[in-house]
Amino acid sequence: MAKKLYIGGLSYSTTEDGLKEAFAQAGNVVSAAIIMDRMTGRSRGFGFVEMGTDEEAEKAIEMWNGKELDGRTLTVNEARPMENRPQRSGGFNRGGDRGGFGGGRGKW
Repeated sequence: MAKKLYIGGLSYSTTEDGLKEAFAQAGNVVSAAIIMDRMTGRSRGFGFVEMGTDEEAEKAIEMWNGKELDGRTLTVNEARPMENRPQRSGGFNRGGDRGGFGGGRGKW
């Protein structure tokens, strides 16, 4: 059964293909993904690699945790399941108090 690994400390220049190639040294890589920032389109410095078996995942952790890839030291461990997070409001005031935006003409 495939096991997903969290990869932290990635260089901004690391590509998904480069990540897949590096982790293939430990065994079969099912998938590799680098998480990108939606606003800038730049890497957020972490990603996930899914290894084919638990044994290959353990080998990848031993091989890459604390080691350097593309000039950065990696943190590699088993990925935790994604937790349900409360929906964010987006930082905007949704009605009620206008919060300082009420200036202008005729408000004297």
